[in-house]
Amino acid sequence: MAENVETLGTLERRVSMRVTLKEVDEQVEERLKKLAREARMPGFRPGKVPMKFVQQTYGDQVRSEVLGDAVQKAFTQAVKDANLRVAGYPKIERKEEASGAGSLEFSATFEVYPEVKIGDLSGASIERPQVEVGDAEVEKTIEILRRQRARPIEASRPAKDGDRLTVDFRGTIGGEPFEGGTATGFAFILGEGKMLPEFEAAARGMSPGEKKTFDLKFPDDYHGKNVAGKQASFEISLHKVEEPQLPALDAEFARSLGVADGDVAKMRTEVRGNVEREVKKRVDARVKAQALQALQDSTPLELPKALIEMESQELAQRAAGDLQARGLKPEQMRLEPKMFEESAKRRVALGLLIAELARVENLQPKPAEVRALVEQEAQTYESPAEVVKWFYMQPQRLSEMESLALESNVVKWVLSKAKVVDKPTPFDELMETKA
Repeated sequence: MAENVETLGTLERRVSMRVTLKEVDEQVEERLKKLAREARMPGFRPGKVPMKFVQQTYGDQVRSEVLGDAVQKAFTQAVKDANLRVAGYPKIERKEEASGAGSLEFSATFEVYPEVKIGDLSGASIERPQVEVGDAEVEKTIEILRRQRARPIEASRPAKDGDRLTVDFRGTIGGEPFEGGTATGFAFILGEGKMLPEFEAAARGMSPGEKKTFDLKFPDDYHGKNVAGKQASFEISLHKVEEPQLPALDAEFARSLGVADGDVAKMRTEVRGNVEREVKKRVDARVKAQALQALQDSTPLELPKALIEMESQELAQRAAGDLQARGLKPEQMRLEPKMFEESAKRRVALGLLIAELARVENLQPKPAEVRALVEQEAQTYESPAEVVKWFYMQPQRLSEMESLALESNVVKWVLSKAKVVDKPTPFDELMETKA
């Protein structure tokens, strides 16, 4: 049983426990007898192995298991008696000096969950974007879709923004070539900003077959550390200029967007619906981010280090998984959990706040609310009914939607307490697209 609970810090605690050796010995004997009935050893029939051999073979292992179970049971009872919520895993140590002939004493050091009291949100202000989706926005989206499906056509004129250029280039620093400074048949889209500004400025206006020499200075924070901040000289040869040829706004284009009968009017209706759904999704995401930040700002918490460490490790593992999914090797990038500590702190804090609000304000989502979210997500697929069925056949995916529904209820609660200001917002700003 627990003899005492020591407070080592705001969240850190230590309890002492005593395990009676007589009880341990009795448990060991009982388990060894059970093993003897089932043990198989060369030279003996099953169940006929002498206890002496069973003791020699399994005694130490069984005693270790029994002692571990006894300590865990004592710890569980100790924190239950003290009404403590343990965060993470305890560090259990044997107290040699306190152990007597008939018992062993242990200490368990651990953290507890902080007490959560939601703060005052009346002073928080949240901007809710108001975005109009009219004919102009629909046509702009259709033009973006056309540009995404453009076919490059070779042109004999000088290069301009939007063209795909194929070039050879050779760079030197102090008259010497450098790693990554030479390429043959290199293609890029002029004006996309993927090349350094001086490089694009030199290529702009060049004609196929033309050569040019120019200087540029690599930025001090350039990702290539061997050339960062250095002055370089480049020679560029332009081989090909290709301009994008947009597809005609016809039945074939409509079919490429999933409109089976090629009806252009129907295509516009579907595009409008998709744009409206995307606008709502982005507005909701902005409001949600502000609401959760306001909630976190209103309720400062001291967070258990154990939970932050666990969350940091989880985020690092997810990042490594993402790299593998993209064909990259995680070992080439050192993804230390420490890199994700700030994100982990925010996630742990929000998890505690959301759990407390769900408990105190009864915000757990109802089945109908979860269903509505699933159906909303399914609308972005060709066969919504099949997607809904798939969600309900995947417990993990459904659990994710339940978590989103809970967050949605928390956001609604925050909005009911904070000041919400509707703010007219340009379509392009919300969608983050170029006009």
